[in-house]
Amino acid sequence: MADMKDRQEGFERKFAFDEELKFKATARRNKLLGLWAAEKLGKTGADADTYAKEVIVADMQEAGDQDVFRKVRADFDAAGVEQSDHQIRRTMDELMAVAVEQVRNG
Repeated sequence: MADMKDRQEGFERKFAFDEELKFKATARRNKLLGLWAAEKLGKTGADADTYAKEVIVADMQEAGDQDVFRKVRADFDAAGVEQSDHQIRRTMDELMAVAVEQVRNG
């Protein structure tokens, strides 16, 4: 019975670790996406950092990535930046892989 409890606790620790990694990686991805989008929007320095923070905050509106995508899409449309939905989503996926690696490596 102790083995079963140990196993259950191990699964719970792994689940908590995976969820924390996912949260940190998503926040990091959103920052990287914000910096990428800021560059496309012609923002540099403090303006780019501020925009990246806005993208991070946009992710708090609803579950999933749609809120972040919608913000970047709307900002690109307003500024006349030509990026397809596919390009934005592909960049989001690519930056998630980068973010996961960065979080894992500290």
